[in-house]
Amino acid sequence: MADLRCDFAGIKSPNPFWLASAPPTDKAYNVERAFKAGWGGAVWKTLGEDPPVVNTTSRYGAVAVNGQRMVGFNNIELITDRPLDVNLREIKQIKRDWPDRALLVSLMVPCEEAPWRKILAAVEDTGADGVELNFGCPHGMSERGMGSAVGQVPEYVEMVTRWCKSMTRMPVFVKLTPNVTNILAPARAAKAGGADAVSLINTVNSIISVDLDNMAPTPTVDGKGSHGGYCGPAVKPIALHLVAQIARDPECAGMAISGIGGIETWRDGAEFIALGSNGVQVCTGAMHYGFKIIDDMIDGLGNWMAAKGYGRLTDFHGAALANLVDWQDLNINAELVARIDQDTCIKCGLCHIACEDTAHQAISVTGQGPERRFQTIDAECVGCNLCAHVCPVENCITMAPVDNGKPYLNWTQDPRNPHAAAAE
Repeated sequence: MADLRCDFAGIKSPNPFWLASAPPTDKAYNVERAFKAGWGGAVWKTLGEDPPVVNTTSRYGAVAVNGQRMVGFNNIELITDRPLDVNLREIKQIKRDWPDRALLVSLMVPCEEAPWRKILAAVEDTGADGVELNFGCPHGMSERGMGSAVGQVPEYVEMVTRWCKSMTRMPVFVKLTPNVTNILAPARAAKAGGADAVSLINTVNSIISVDLDNMAPTPTVDGKGSHGGYCGPAVKPIALHLVAQIARDPECAGMAISGIGGIETWRDGAEFIALGSNGVQVCTGAMHYGFKIIDDMIDGLGNWMAAKGYGRLTDFHGAALANLVDWQDLNINAELVARIDQDTCIKCGLCHIACEDTAHQAISVTGQGPERRFQTIDAECVGCNLCAHVCPVENCITMAPVDNGKPYLNWTQDPRNPHAAAAE
């Protein structure tokens, strides 16, 4: 088995899988059960000033696709609704009982020095390993001038981060909102303020659906709805993109990254690490399937690393970044065509319908009924791979490279580009 131990901004944990700040980390009972199950760390649900906030019922909405539940998940839940002293006492207990696990505390208070100084001192007294500044919540708290209302203003991100770094010995993580035009602005601001790491993404501003009988957004509270935060597997592509942006940015170099967004399997976690995350946080996956998913995450990642010859996480950390380029640097001359395996084809015709109606009319159909045959028209195929995505049979349609003898050529060099530079 490969070594899954993680050293993240000076915080050690037995594996890179941490629970994100959310309902699963709202109390000692939950966190203890998670640690017993094998989770490497946890970020305690966001603490704020007393009196605690009041949450509503209901709080959650979800998107199902083709029978798969909770592909996307929405919440209108706020930060902890338990008294601050209760949370602090339980955090202290958990850290005492589980010294080998990473325990961060998420924080959210108004943009004033005094409340930050007060709550940081109280958290430091618990023995927690670090704090995560919640600059990401898009609902409820943002209307109070906190959460994403801070995270969307780089100057505020830098200011509060700088305060916190001057007020505590603990490593400071900054949780970023994806609800911005350019993620690099708040990330660079966090770095300028001295942040040890950034965590991203927080939830995406969303309305999950509309109850057409009652004409109200869901989830509904006494006949009314509100915008909420979107997460789950559906946001993973957004999260990967934003993580990679920060990992590639020279101005953010040296700042650790905690990847969040739709992580449910070991493969998800490995993808984030390959794009520059030092570790990952999980929320929706645990809420959907329970804490025991950590077994498959640990075993799967360890076995895959061993099979690939990776002895430790650092061996493949950021390894995919070298192959992430801007569109203009892609090889225009690279060519693929679709190949349909007639032995596994179930004659459903989805590939033909998709290509004929919405792509390049590159799949022919001959015969009728069970004798139907679908075949690629090579001269018309542009290798878009839409057919492979709509095909319900795994590996029935594959994309085969064409040896056209053409050298590497990108768009900046292509003579069809009116602004092309001469190829050297």
